Amino acid sequence: MAQVTVTIGGRTYDIACGEGEEERIVGLAAHVDGKVRALAGPSGHAGHPRLLAMASLLLADELWELRDSAAARPPAGENGDEAEKAAERRAASILALAERLERLAEKLEAS
Repeated sequence: MAQVTVTIGGRTYDIACGEGEEERIVGLAAHVDGKVRALAGPSGHAGHPRLLAMASLLLADELWELRDSAAARPPAGENGDEAEKAAERRAASILALAERLERLAEKLEAS
């Protein structure tokens, strides 16, 4: 088992990973660190756990958008009516998710 040291939001973490995964983990941590720094803004002060939670939500949202856009492509052989209904269901799901994320963000800001 390999181990890498990464820095996120000015804090250092030792992360265990599989052999050969070190570079990817370092890259992922750098991406998360970028989100945390963008959320912290110029002052850099916003509470580390809150910043990590908010960055996690942003990254999860990006992932879900990619997943949903891939799912939005109708499968081969699907007719127009079925594709439209499927797109409407996906849109409703995305809207519900966005509303949940907004409520969660409001709770995080209030705490």
